[in-house]
Amino acid sequence: MIEAYPQKIETQMQELYNRLLEKHKRLYAGIEALKLAYGGVTYIAKLFNCSRNTIKHGLEELGAEEILPRIRNRKKGGGRKAILDKEPDINEVFLCLIKKHTAGNPMDETQKWTNLTRANMSDLLAREGFKVSRNVVRKLLKNNGYVKRKPLKNKAGGGHVDRNSQFERIAELKDIYTAEGNPILSVDTKKKEKIGNLSREGKIYTTETIEVYDHDFPSLAEGVLSQVLLEMQEA
Repeated sequence: MIEAYPQKIETQMQELYNRLLEKHKRLYAGIEALKLAYGGVTYIAKLFNCSRNTIKHGLEELGAEEILPRIRNRKKGGGRKAILDKEPDINEVFLCLIKKHTAGNPMDETQKWTNLTRANMSDLLAREGFKVSRNVVRKLLKNNGYVKRKPLKNKAGGGHVDRNSQFERIAELKDIYTAEGNPILSVDTKKKEKIGNLSREGKIYTTETIEVYDHDFPSLAEGVLSQVLLEMQEA
């Protein structure tokens, strides 16, 4: 008897054969037998532990028309219904939940933003009986005009009268110290966060782009919050 395939390939063929339905087993066995010369039917019958008649039946089916099922596309409207379609009240509940965590621009009622994350929103909806994924929350946000954006530095804050002079003074001192052979150290002081209509790291969900000053001058800030205080608040 012929030995057509190495043992590793035979094992893979057997695993595939054992996972098929009976009809598909016959067809698969028939196809493998056709690949081989004389003795192929006997070899495949022994490999798949099936009878020669099973393989011959499969060969006959391969020659018949309309034996193999054609690929069928899902009918329009088929499949599981999306939760947004099944639960028409979820959007109203969603808007009520984020209302307490929404701020806006008093000069532009269309500009709103929320400090909630999608995970936060998913948890709030779950408490109201809507167990949804973050992807569903993303669709709810999009349906209501909320898109994740960064603040846009588009507002001119103007220049400070002392802005240029301070850099001139720094350059002057640097030249003096360099001329005397002293080292120049650049020190990164403890970070402080300026409060006001200034740019921030990260993104939030907003209905419109939030415009902030194009420069973060201290004179444009309403105050300063130290990093230590920020850490205490987060804790």
